[in-house]
Amino acid sequence: MSKALTPSTQDYLEVILQLSENNHSTRITDIANALNITKASATQAIDTLINEKMVLKEKYGPVSLTKKGELAALKVKKMHKIIREFLVTVLQVDADIANKDACLIEHVISPQTIAGMIAFLEKGNYQISSDLDLKKAAELLKSDL
Repeated sequence: MSKALTPSTQDYLEVILQLSENNHSTRITDIANALNITKASATQAIDTLINEKMVLKEKYGPVSLTKKGELAALKVKKMHKIIREFLVTVLQVDADIANKDACLIEHVISPQTIAGMIAFLEKGNYQISSDLDLKKAAELLKSDL
């Protein structure tokens, strides 16, 4: 991930992506509710993301990801899925715990470690979630913002 993307920024992008996948009109209130924060905090973070050219927002309008923001959000989402899959499949961690751990790990994991997880999952005879394409995930994670 880019140095400019803090764990908090990554969380915002990931939430905006999730909300936009479920709802065509993502508002500040939706983001604040999803992250369990105040609207003022969400507004401040969205303003930062606008300055970083990660999101677009018209006054009183919905929030949407730019191409740059969408790519960053997809990378975080894929890292989360790979980490969760590794924890559940290889280490046999409970799915709920693995999901929470993946939320923490996705912000600090090195590209080398995530690549190692992908390689390990590819080489092993593991039953991988149908929504996780390891080759596509590896390609996405190698792309630049």
